[in-house]
Amino acid sequence: MPEIAEIARVVHYLRLHLVGKTIKQVTAIEDTNVFGKVGTTGAEVAKALTGKKVISAGTQGKYFWLVLNQSPHPVMHFGMTGWIHIKGDRTAYTNYYKKMKPEEMDMWPPKYWKFHLTTEDPSVEVAFTDPRRFGRVRLVDCPGESIRKHSPLVENGPDPVVDTDVFTEEYLRQKMKSRHVPIKALILDQAVISGVGNWVGDEVLYQAKLHPEQYCDDFSDEQIKNLYKSIRHVCQFAVDKLGDSDQFPKDWMFHYRWGKGQKGAAGHLPSGEKLAFLTVGGRTSCYAPDVQKKSGRIMPGVKEEIIESDQEEVKPKKAAKSKAVKAEDDQPQGKKKREAEGEEPPAKKSRVAPKKAATGKTGTAKAEETATVNSNTESGRRRSGRLQGNRPGY
Repeated sequence: MPEIAEIARVVHYLRLHLVGKTIKQVTAIEDTNVFGKVGTTGAEVAKALTGKKVISAGTQGKYFWLVLNQSPHPVMHFGMTGWIHIKGDRTAYTNYYKKMKPEEMDMWPPKYWKFHLTTEDPSVEVAFTDPRRFGRVRLVDCPGESIRKHSPLVENGPDPVVDTDVFTEEYLRQKMKSRHVPIKALILDQAVISGVGNWVGDEVLYQAKLHPEQYCDDFSDEQIKNLYKSIRHVCQFAVDKLGDSDQFPKDWMFHYRWGKGQKGAAGHLPSGEKLAFLTVGGRTSCYAPDVQKKSGRIMPGVKEEIIESDQEEVKPKKAAKSKAVKAEDDQPQGKKKREAEGEEPPAKKSRVAPKKAATGKTGTAKAEETATVNSNTESGRRRSGRLQGNRPGY
């Protein structure tokens, strides 16, 4: 899913090509997911944009919007695979285009478009695409300067780059001490921090040397301080580089975290530490066990997989015997929020019925075995940068 840095990249291109232009024509299809689930239609979006001048473009976390000279204004969210394309320019990265078929390179509007528009002279053509239809395009009827005071932005937490006056160390400490969830779940909660997704979450926890499944209220003040600095540094650096992973430091986990279940995966960091994956509550985290050690309680029932240096996965370690506590993200409220933001819901666990133990001459059962299968919900195994290429923007 595009995160804070990828959204900053798209807004950069919108400011460069679209701001100051008047929209001459808009074509939109009817999509009951992209438009319908946020209370509008393709026709209403087309009507709202046609003939309007684009005054500015803004961003908060994973949301971005256009301010028009007259309301309503379009507020957009990419979901899993959404992206903005501009004819004649490449808003995504090289590997993104390498995945396309030759006949798709010059196709306009691009494949999987939901709406596309053309401005008056000088003509600019822009398209919103979304293959998996988890993205959302809605209309917010309010003065342009008040967009963030209305839903859905008002329900979201501060952006660690845009809202440095709100996202402070004390703000993070208060949130961590008032909740009892794994720290990874907390920083992925968009109501707490806007824009942190899976790769950013893994990166900041690695750099802060914190175990992703340790409860957020079990960290010291010094650890909280390190986490705050890590969030600010990673988010600011990635946004400044417009999400261009070729410019990310070589020792960032980002470059090595995409190999789960694949041959050719690095399996370790340049410093030699092995990488492992934790799955709990339907979400997967990459971390370095030798660096991110436990210093407090962690959620029970965590499944761990270590990627060996020979690129082969070892069998998962046996999960804790205690019953796994469901993460807050799996509660009904969390499900509704994820759907509103266009995120794919986590897959449910399926359980294989226990096998009956073999019986000897005495008729006494020897043992019972129970197998639990965890579904991997990182659909499509989102990838980025030059290592991958099928994640939007890469």
